[in-house]
Amino acid sequence: MWKPTKFIRNVQLGIENLLLHKLRSFLTMLGIVFGVGSVVAMISVGEGASKEALEQIRKLGTNNIIITGMKPVEEESAGAMTSRMSIYGLTYDDHQRIRETFESVEKAAPVKILRQESRLGERQLELRVVGTTPQWFKLVARPVIAGRMLSESDEQKKTPVAVLTEYGARRLLAGEHTIGQFIRIGSDQFQVIGIVKSEGGQAGNIQIPDQEVDAYIPLDLARIYFGDAIHRRTSGSMVFELVELHQIIVQVNSMDRVESTAQAIEEMLARFHKKKDYQMSVPLALLKQAEATKRTFNIVLGSIACISLLVGGIGIMNIMLASVTERTREIGIRRAIGAKRKQIILQFLIETVVLSTTGGLAGVSLGLLIPLMITWFSGMPTVVTVEGVLLPLLISAGIGIIFGLYPARHAANVDPIVALRHE
Repeated sequence: MWKPTKFIRNVQLGIENLLLHKLRSFLTMLGIVFGVGSVVAMISVGEGASKEALEQIRKLGTNNIIITGMKPVEEESAGAMTSRMSIYGLTYDDHQRIRETFESVEKAAPVKILRQESRLGERQLELRVVGTTPQWFKLVARPVIAGRMLSESDEQKKTPVAVLTEYGARRLLAGEHTIGQFIRIGSDQFQVIGIVKSEGGQAGNIQIPDQEVDAYIPLDLARIYFGDAIHRRTSGSMVFELVELHQIIVQVNSMDRVESTAQAIEEMLARFHKKKDYQMSVPLALLKQAEATKRTFNIVLGSIACISLLVGGIGIMNIMLASVTERTREIGIRRAIGAKRKQIILQFLIETVVLSTTGGLAGVSLGLLIPLMITWFSGMPTVVTVEGVLLPLLISAGIGIIFGLYPARHAANVDPIVALRHE
């Protein structure tokens, strides 16, 4: 029958035996300390490295499909050698077909992107003008800092209004009234009706739809004021392009149907586009891939760090075998006065588990300190998880049992008569 008081006494006895050789116990414990510390630290660094990328992908919308127009490779290679107009990218008909053909498509936002100089008094800034519909703000959800977003009324009335990103608003409207202010974009006046926060940057291999210098205006106004034809001078030559839409963002009504819908849309676009002048990006597929990579990364890091724990376990076994040799006479006396083999095994197991668990707790403290120092000195994000702390701690306790079992059994099998004669 298990008796708590007897077990506590055995633990106390184990601690006393370990303290008889403080330096040896400390040096043996270091293998476990560094092993557990490296496991906790590596998992934390791995979690931090993947967290930001995963969050960026999620912000793209796991139910979204992003279709981006691009110049065909053969036309890119031709460069400015020809003066004819290059026609490529997505079309208004593509947007219409996607909306009407697929029942799984819940929303679709067409996007026309242009670069235009903007001005307010003495201040000027090159903006990325995004001609779109109110659906954009439902598919690319961003916090509204002031005012409002584009509405159906703005679209129908073709009101010259603009929603700026926070960065653009600060650069252009600093010291001025924000909402209701008129700014010049290109050669036309637009009234600022809202300011939103943008994310910007890259999520995996997908460019996030918004940027810091965006100005969102109704799509019809972008067509009327700026047109579909673009001409610019490069390397002394004029480049002429006709691009109706630069992007279409599609929202699918169910996450389970995202990948099948994306495949169907790509097949449909292939029928109407003779050249490959578009690119399909599926954040959900990228998210799954990133999560799989993260799991593989954590397994690799954890496996490398577990080697340190294995080395620490071997060190514990070595020291406990030496301890058994040193305490052969003590074992013989205990056996002679009636101690059973399982009591001898339990005594040595308790010592190894105390040694490995104490080392594990010290290792966790070290493992928690390392990510804080990495974040403090390098700015790299690290994430400490409960699983990343508990798992190494449990492994260290398990190592104490596994690597302590052989020395304990070896001690229990010592012949009492031989042990009493041992000097």
